[in-house]
Amino acid sequence: MTRSKKTVLAVVLILGMLGALPAVAAEGVVNINTADAAALSLLPGVGPSTAGRIVEFRTENGNFEAAADLMLVRGIGERSFERMRSYVAIEGDTTLTEKVRIPRERTESPGSDGPTDGP
Repeated sequence: MTRSKKTVLAVVLILGMLGALPAVAAEGVVNINTADAAALSLLPGVGPSTAGRIVEFRTENGNFEAAADLMLVRGIGERSFERMRSYVAIEGDTTLTEKVRIPRERTESPGSDGPTDGP
């Protein structure tokens, strides 16, 4: 194989591997005190149901005083909060414009022979 063919092959392989990598994380934040359900749904792990519960909680209890107060909303635990923490704000504008997708960590199931994709 000639040198130029090897170079082309190497470039194709590298580009193919880059395509298999997860996308770069989205930039921006969601102000949990002013965002509607659609904007809240952009947060990782938050779908329409959880977004609705966040809006409902905020309506019944007033603005969140700290981002960690999201864990008071049914369905948002410590792990969920940690995944979304860097995208949450309690003041300022909502600047996140696309859904943040973070792959779930692989966990070991009790009694299994290896990792699984979740519970």
